[in-house]
Amino acid sequence: MRILLVLGAMVSLGSCGGGGAVSGDIGQACQDGGRRDASPQLCTCVQQVANQTLSKREQSRAVAFFDDPQLAQDTRQSDRSSDEAFWQRYKSFTELASEICQPIEI
Repeated sequence: MRILLVLGAMVSLGSCGGGGAVSGDIGQACQDGGRRDASPQLCTCVQQVANQTLSKREQSRAVAFFDDPQLAQDTRQSDRSSDEAFWQRYKSFTELASEICQPIEI
């Protein structure tokens, strides 16, 4: 199943990047996060992976992690079943984005 998800993501991400404005909650948070490697191409790719793996509501929830890393830690350590389920989906998103979206050297 994971292989199919990776292959599907790679096919749809073939047009990643373009260099224009970054859209989507995750893409904007990526771009605005101030990291050196956060190019428009990278953040667009990350947003596209988020679109395939997280609902809009989950994306909004994940954006809060950019501003408040402690919230991510609290969610990860939570005993609530809804937090555990979300964390597993979020973890899958981050792993897939790490596999597919690579920083572009300039």
